[in-house]
Amino acid sequence: MATPPQRVTYDGTIERVDEIAPQTRSFVLRLPPAPRFAFRPGQFISCLLPVGGDTIIRPYSIASDPEDPSRLEICLNLVPNGLGSQYLFTLRVGAVVRFTGPWGTFVLDEPPHAECVFIADGAGIVPIRPMLRRALAHATQAVRLHYAAAAAAHLLYAAEFEAAARTHALFSFAPVLHGSLAEEIERQYVSADDERSRHFYICGVGEIVPRLRDLLRRAGYERRAVQYEKW
Repeated sequence: MATPPQRVTYDGTIERVDEIAPQTRSFVLRLPPAPRFAFRPGQFISCLLPVGGDTIIRPYSIASDPEDPSRLEICLNLVPNGLGSQYLFTLRVGAVVRFTGPWGTFVLDEPPHAECVFIADGAGIVPIRPMLRRALAHATQAVRLHYAAAAAAHLLYAAEFEAAARTHALFSFAPVLHGSLAEEIERQYVSADDERSRHFYICGVGEIVPRLRDLLRRAGYERRAVQYEKW
């Protein structure tokens, strides 16, 4: 019987901490050259956090690109009574964060030869950010981002997406700050035409994710063309 592979543990040193929205921080970790950490856009890590005399494990999506193996960025909200986020929010530059990974199958290696529609709700934008960058680097068809948040101040990386929309002719960025995200998606990609070759990448918290998934699949989009991650 083959021996199962051992879990590799990595130590990242915090190089930068940014408050990118109210109660939301980005942590950039500098990684050692070995063992080399390689991941795919959309994946996450599991942080091993020393809290209350124990080690708790918390998953955090990777916000950075795999093309830079020396740095890794995670982005998270401060969760009320959330032991993991509360611990991380106490850390400063120079602190070490231990983690395993990468994990997850919600990924984009190369964009399909079809229109790509990214849909994010709240912090669901974090894994979509590197997926979107990969799609834009190889885009031959339209690339669209619909991003819902409670207010403009909570749109993470908004300036980056706005700049990309100005420089990439194939890219459009549509924040959703009022109204229903599901109604907007239905209006634009179900009711507006009979085109069903688009590919969707959906990420968010709670019921909105399966709601969007089922809406698009019932409308005739192929199952494999509607990828999603629910938190």
